[in-house]
Amino acid sequence: MNTSQQLRQSILAMDHKSYPAYKSLAGRYKFDRYTLCIDHVQGDPFAAPSKVHVELDGRTAGFPAHLYDTKEKRIALQDQLTRIFGRELSAVSKKAGGSGKSGLISVSRCGQQILERSCCELNPADGALLFRLEVGFPANGRSINARELIKILFDFLPDCVEKSLICRNLRMQELKAAAQLCEDQMYIREQLKKLKLCAFVANGAILPRVSGVSQRPLKEAVPFQSPASMEVTLELPHHGPLTGMGIRRGITLIVGGGFHGKSTLLNALELGVYNHIAGDGREYVITDDSAFKLRAEDSRYISNSNISLFIQNLPGRKDTTSFSTEDASGSTSQAANTIEAIESGSRLLLIDEDTSATNFMIRDQLMQSVISDREEPITPFISRVSALYDQSGISSVIVAGSSGAYFHVADTVLQMKEYIPLDITAKAKDAAAGYPALHVDGLSYRVPDFSRSPKAFGELQRLDRVKMKSMGLDGIQINHSTTDLRYLEQLADNEQLTALAYMVVYAARHLMDGRRTLTQLVDQLELLLEKKGLAGLAEGSYLPSNLCRPRRQEIFACFNRCRELRF
Repeated sequence: MNTSQQLRQSILAMDHKSYPAYKSLAGRYKFDRYTLCIDHVQGDPFAAPSKVHVELDGRTAGFPAHLYDTKEKRIALQDQLTRIFGRELSAVSKKAGGSGKSGLISVSRCGQQILERSCCELNPADGALLFRLEVGFPANGRSINARELIKILFDFLPDCVEKSLICRNLRMQELKAAAQLCEDQMYIREQLKKLKLCAFVANGAILPRVSGVSQRPLKEAVPFQSPASMEVTLELPHHGPLTGMGIRRGITLIVGGGFHGKSTLLNALELGVYNHIAGDGREYVITDDSAFKLRAEDSRYISNSNISLFIQNLPGRKDTTSFSTEDASGSTSQAANTIEAIESGSRLLLIDEDTSATNFMIRDQLMQSVISDREEPITPFISRVSALYDQSGISSVIVAGSSGAYFHVADTVLQMKEYIPLDITAKAKDAAAGYPALHVDGLSYRVPDFSRSPKAFGELQRLDRVKMKSMGLDGIQINHSTTDLRYLEQLADNEQLTALAYMVVYAARHLMDGRRTLTQLVDQLELLLEKKGLAGLAEGSYLPSNLCRPRRQEIFACFNRCRELRF
């Protein structure tokens, strides 16, 4: 291993040389506190920044084991260190001048959710710390500016490491608080199972966000308050007693006037599959982590999906037990989404009528009298929702504002009134008794066997040189093939999409043999991630710093929407 002084001499020796000379710096260098690894040097100052990482041994980092003695606490600590390191780096980024990306120093920007990222890895065996970041190597035009790089690697970066990644220089109380919050959140998740709840929303939670483009809490929002009939008090390990609304398994209907908070509550529940940071307002909004938000997706790609539970007897005798289309309608896409959510192991479906296909959700009595069930290929969700729970154990939380038909099948009815939920189950049932329930011909309930086996073709067969990128939260691109993921509303970070692109490529290279089912394939990917972390996806000389682990449900959803796969 080279020393830091050798690195300094090498940099000074190439001052004013052509930019590609920087590539000779790739390697490992020993500094006083850590090892600096230059993994990949950008081709010119206007290209994506260079990839570097720092390694600290466990004794130097000095984080006590009780801060990371479970997987969840380790992820919470990694998340907190990423935020601290990111703040320090942002203070010095671009202080070194030059052309293009010169002087840029960056690490992953964390949102309100606590997620597992490739930028920070803490070894649970010995406490060693690895941090990946990007650095724009400075240049004047396309000539090397050595003295500015010296500033970055020998002044800015060591100072940031000292302030951010050495435990004794951090506020221990804040580190302990994050670990304790994590333990409280995981305790609630365990209690959901024991109490047969699918979600918990603490009294005092702040659910509204600042805007549609900001996930920060709205300061003047009405704090959440559970109906007395649904209150549950949990004795958290650190917080102590915490009271809130427990949503029981089964069918829950959320109703109320427009702008009274129905969708706000549902949005909080759909992101409650993740733990949130302190101060978010939703720290104690905890949802079954397998929950899946269902919606219609016009123009969705579907390959060999068995949607016969909801759609049968199509004109032309098209087979709905193996249904494929390049351009799905609202109802067929939502039917496929529901089946695929079941395939992914979801135990809770979240639905908002505003983003659903009306003919998938319901057929009213007048329409049934004019168009008989035998003439209608669609079995609406209202006819399956009870069997989904009774026979498959899959609960549903449904937001409805225009139809009371679901009153007949709901176990719990909540009315949102000025952002406060009211339990109106008895009132709704009494009112529903005066109206006939919708009648649907008795069709057998049978969940598919999910034996589909994906196989790559097209762009995914040409994997000798692969270009991957995420397009915000809208989708991923692999070479020239684009997968549309914009309607997967539980994807919280664009780095999750980058990881999904890596998963598709890894699976195409190693797992898609035409024999493994999609479930087996995802199981293999998750086993890889459990054993090796996100580093298991890296097949080149370095692991990118911008990967974030997605849930099992989004992995399934991505593969199902990839147009370069056939089932």
